[in-house]
Amino acid sequence: MGKLLPIACLVAGLAAGVGAGVVLGPAKKTEVENAPATSEADQSKSMPAKPGKEDKEISQEYLKLTKQFVVPVVAEDEISALVTMSLSLEMRPGLAEAFYELEPKLRDRFLQVMFDHANSGGFDGAFTRSDNLAALRKALLEAAQKELGQDVSNVLIMSVSRQDT
Repeated sequence: MGKLLPIACLVAGLAAGVGAGVVLGPAKKTEVENAPATSEADQSKSMPAKPGKEDKEISQEYLKLTKQFVVPVVAEDEISALVTMSLSLEMRPGLAEAFYELEPKLRDRFLQVMFDHANSGGFDGAFTRSDNLAALRKALLEAAQKELGQDVSNVLIMSVSRQDT
């Protein structure tokens, strides 16, 4: 009888595991999963499109500047912190080649804007406040539009960090 009890427990556990597997296992395929696949064109015809969203996605391209910007924050004639930023531009599609040809000049203009921002106290205190970053974005956008024209619609700050020394 003592040897039969472990075998009975094993059989009961195995039966419970199989039963749980059947009940909790993956569901059978539904009619939707068995339906023939439709193309994207068919799906777009059947689904109502959000007005303007698709047009905006197609009409914009995002180009990332290849390197981060490092901006020193100077206080009392000494570097008190370093700010690093990664930027991207939102612009009309098809300008990637012109963008990368002008990137050195664009980086120079952006650095000058960031140096001016740092010297005016823009990277002091709560430098990530929305009004503070909005002023920086606006100045960067103006600099980008001087180089690339009105095809640039926005400057995106992808990352920003400050390291105090």
